[in-house]
Amino acid sequence: MASSALSYLDGASPVPLLGETIGDNLDRTVAAHPDRDALISVHQSVRQTWAQFHAAVEEIARGLLALGIEPRERVGIWSPNNAEWVTLQYATAKIGAILVNINPAYRTSELAYALAQSEVSTLVLAPRFRQADYLAMLEEVADQLPGLRRRIVLGDEAPAGALRWSDLREAAVTVGGDDLRARQAALQFDDPINIQYTSGTTGFPKGATLSHHNLLNNGFFIGEGCRYTERDRVCIPVPLYHCFGMVLGNLACSTHGAAIVYPGEAFDPEATLTAVERERCTALYGVPTMFIAELEHPRFAEFELSSLRTGIMAGSPCPVEVMKAVQTDMHMPEVTICYGMTETSPVSFQTAPDDPIDKRVATVGRVHPHVEAKVVDPDNGRVVPPGQPGELCTRGYLVMLGYWGNQEATAEAIDQARWMHTGDLATIDEDGYANIVGRIKDMVIRGGENVYPREVEEFLYQHPAVSDVQVIGVPDARYGEELCAWIRLREGQTVDGDELREWCRGKIASFKIPRYWRFVDGFPMTVTGKVQKFKMRETSIAELGLEAAGSIETA
Repeated sequence: MASSALSYLDGASPVPLLGETIGDNLDRTVAAHPDRDALISVHQSVRQTWAQFHAAVEEIARGLLALGIEPRERVGIWSPNNAEWVTLQYATAKIGAILVNINPAYRTSELAYALAQSEVSTLVLAPRFRQADYLAMLEEVADQLPGLRRRIVLGDEAPAGALRWSDLREAAVTVGGDDLRARQAALQFDDPINIQYTSGTTGFPKGATLSHHNLLNNGFFIGEGCRYTERDRVCIPVPLYHCFGMVLGNLACSTHGAAIVYPGEAFDPEATLTAVERERCTALYGVPTMFIAELEHPRFAEFELSSLRTGIMAGSPCPVEVMKAVQTDMHMPEVTICYGMTETSPVSFQTAPDDPIDKRVATVGRVHPHVEAKVVDPDNGRVVPPGQPGELCTRGYLVMLGYWGNQEATAEAIDQARWMHTGDLATIDEDGYANIVGRIKDMVIRGGENVYPREVEEFLYQHPAVSDVQVIGVPDARYGEELCAWIRLREGQTVDGDELREWCRGKIASFKIPRYWRFVDGFPMTVTGKVQKFKMRETSIAELGLEAAGSIETA
């Protein structure tokens, strides 16, 4: 419920939190739905019922016990999406090992940092992914990793000194089911179970440490928000190493008995649309750029998508026009928007299928069950009135245990009252709906006026020639900062900065009209589809500093 005088929300709920471990919850799901589809990995031709998936999980869990892996020992996974990834996720949870997610896009320096900082003892890795030779990269940094004692390679071949996934399965026969059940029974739901490295724009990434309680409950309430049952089939083209895949995807499914469907090892719009059609998926996930790629696919109209009803769009701000197209053209009238951050397991706000249409396309919904939220003045920490922008803070079961091995960074992010400071600028309206207006660091101050890039982006999306747009601030001697818009045009469309500027006149305040326009084929992105505005800013500053007209058009 919302406070009428202040931007404060309390997600009171009659549905209790789950007070159990991930392994215990999986056991309950398997007992309830043993013969229903659990996992379909399309690109691997893997299809498992919940009973079969459970058997695979317990086999790998016993294999890990056979290797001598102890509770809280760190086990890394460096791989694109596949059946082995999710099997390891639940197997480590069953034995109390801490799964360390390694970004498939990491290269040697990032890999070495993550493995060393979290003190990974065992790394499960794909031999290669796309053009990247994972085995060669690991060998290159091996001397920096004295704590890495075991390598387990997915596939039929492994270098000397490494194990294969099949070796892990064979080792399982030496450990009995009673040993596994004893280990599982000794675990507590507040135990750490996962480390996810946040993609910082500066400095080294930080390892958000999350518990059974964090992840299981967040996955459960996300699934509740999508109204999942055991009859749902969820297409998950987002990466598993990220919480979008492993929590919003895997755990939302396993807590409801819904089927997990992986269309490929990485996102491909055609493979995703094909999987939805063939597997009769009822839900589809993606960041906005993924949905845009699907909608603009030349064969989009050929795919039968009528089985869809819901899904999740998250990961970055969701353009209103894209949201409307997903609801209608992709047959997803109940699609929801989720908002959150890795450090909060991740979701704290979600739209509901029965929210008013304007709230469903223009906000990130209301606060999640059992979660508190407030918007504060970044300068003094005081809660602001409804409708006034400020920093969004969240509190509750979902807040991480802390950053692994980094108490200083933990104290900066989580205050003494256990509020997680998101760094996002937001407003909360009188009805309790939140709108993310930008990042504190992204807010542009032009001549004393605060400009929120998200507002300008939403406006520019309305131009018929604009397919995608990102707005940033760049330094300016006169005004302090000026706006620069990066524009990706729809296929076959032509428009220049002067035309867009003229189109803006009289519709938005003059100080919100970008001075600089850059026309591009795409944006610098993380592997999860988040736009890296800091890279855009660096590029724009460099080009403007050289006074290079090029593809940048100025006023």
